[in-house]
Amino acid sequence: MTAPKPRLIIAGGGLAGGLAALALAERRPDIEILVVEEGERFGGNHVWSFFDADVAGPDRWLIEPLVGSRWSDHEVRFPNRVRTLGFGYNSVRSADLDARMRSTLAPERYRLRSRIAEVGPDHVTLATGERLEADAVIDARGAGPNSKLDLAWQKFVGLTCRFAKGHGIARPIIMDACVEQDDGYRFVYSLPFNATEMLVEDTYYSTSPVLDLPLVRGRVKSHLRRRGLEPAEILAQEAGVLPILLGGRLEDLWSVSDPSVARLGLRGGFFHPTTGYSLPDAVRNAVLLAEQPEMSSLALHDLFRRRSEALWQQRRFYQRLNRMLFRAAEPRRRYRVLEHFYRLPEPVIARFYAGRLTALDKLRILSGRPPVPVARAMSALRERRA
Repeated sequence: MTAPKPRLIIAGGGLAGGLAALALAERRPDIEILVVEEGERFGGNHVWSFFDADVAGPDRWLIEPLVGSRWSDHEVRFPNRVRTLGFGYNSVRSADLDARMRSTLAPERYRLRSRIAEVGPDHVTLATGERLEADAVIDARGAGPNSKLDLAWQKFVGLTCRFAKGHGIARPIIMDACVEQDDGYRFVYSLPFNATEMLVEDTYYSTSPVLDLPLVRGRVKSHLRRRGLEPAEILAQEAGVLPILLGGRLEDLWSVSDPSVARLGLRGGFFHPTTGYSLPDAVRNAVLLAEQPEMSSLALHDLFRRRSEALWQQRRFYQRLNRMLFRAAEPRRRYRVLEHFYRLPEPVIARFYAGRLTALDKLRILSGRPPVPVARAMSALRERRA
């Protein structure tokens, strides 16, 4: 028996599309949806993390069931500053998103291993030529064409390892920049899921999106050996290249597809300009979607386009900071910008990551002697690129 035509197709079953589907299933079961994902499972192979303040209290109902690990504090390490910060950090594994999607959605409400060739306001066409029709469509397929934006990149390779004798790491180390600086600002990120299992990522803030996976994987293993840690087993590997926004126009991001198709996730510009993280925006957008009385393609397009525009304006300060990091600092000395940033009070740092800086916060971030040449810093802060 052929499934009835859905009211809404969500193209892409990653973080943004998956959370949107779960929010609708929980709060709007009257909306018949179809999630179309090209991979063999939802969410790929990722660990997504966020600070406590990144997700507002009224929205936590959506993400809390997926949080597999939470820590009450975390560390950063730089050559001249080591600090423990006392606000919480949380992580979600893609395997948990996949399991929840499968247990929440009826099998006829999703399709895996279905590569999408084209999306329109009332249909999705698969690479096989099959056409799936609906009353509305949302495009949540990850990063799309962005050649007109001024971007740098955060790229990483991570290994989740099991250690026979334990690893001895008590809390997440968000940035360990006490490593050789190469290909821009480099740091190692460590998440201790339990006493014997830990994710270790080698991360680079680079002007190039090219990721040498074998090289960086080897560096992760070398980092562990230098600390006297030898994995008994590698449980998983993940790699990613996230955009860091330096400048550009939002119109260039939204104008490359049909104007009446809504966008979520990286494709819609919903990511933190400095970290590239998209989970907080994905949660807020999913909750917002479930609150909408009208589910037409045009209404959803206008809703999320307006929200993207508002966030773009609110976060322009981050673009200026990013330009200072990438254009005023020498690549091997970029870590000094972050080292300088972490002198600030914890509430300012928390608001920075949550994207809710006040005017006073911005003044405090720019105050003091800059860790880069003053003339180059001022030029980078003023710079605008088409």
